[in-house]
Amino acid sequence: MPRAFAVRDADAVERMDDPGCDPVRLARTYARFGLVNAVVAAPRATYRRWIAPRLRSGDVRLLDIGTGGGDFPRAVLRWARGSAGRVDALAVDPDPRAFAFASRGARARGLRIRQMDTAAVLATGERFDVVVSNHVLHHLSDGEAVQLLDESARLLRPGGVAVHRDIARSRAAHAAFAVGTLPFQPFLLRDTFIREDGLASIRRSRTAAELSAIVPDGWRVRRGWPARVEAVLGG
Repeated sequence: MPRAFAVRDADAVERMDDPGCDPVRLARTYARFGLVNAVVAAPRATYRRWIAPRLRSGDVRLLDIGTGGGDFPRAVLRWARGSAGRVDALAVDPDPRAFAFASRGARARGLRIRQMDTAAVLATGERFDVVVSNHVLHHLSDGEAVQLLDESARLLRPGGVAVHRDIARSRAAHAAFAVGTLPFQPFLLRDTFIREDGLASIRRSRTAAELSAIVPDGWRVRRGWPARVEAVLGG
């Protein structure tokens, strides 16, 4: 890997993480997450692999950690219509700004949105068939990431699966995101943090080898397209 991307830049700053960032730009960023994630995070593939097969034989209790604008659990509930089972989704985010935005979104039967972290969810006693997160791990130090994975494991029902999806750092991923988002910056991504924060996120993210080095026993790391990496337990 070229020198500039050989080491994770844990100090790269994302504008939306600043509690004092422009609230209008932040809201626009949350509103665009669903469109951008549909391309870079492959949420439909996650649904098809980890959730849809379980719905063929029964109901699924889903926990979405760091839900942001809540686009993933709402999409899952749409995709699950007509399945044999139903989805009961809990979407959590400790950031009050994310919680406020997600709570203002469209109501969906089977969706609960709460301002909580995983420790708080554990304290409720609730357990889940599927635990997921998207683009959360790169925000965390190694110790914090391991804690999240440990708590995710404790949140699973017997036979459940936890899948934490993130970006895989590389120069190619950085270049592709820079080039791919540039034409949309003047209109679709205008007045959002998506492009600049996305580039910072790639610099902050881990390679598959780096993630493999920190995951607890029992977890495995999968590579995905485009430039994705997943920490998986169970399944």
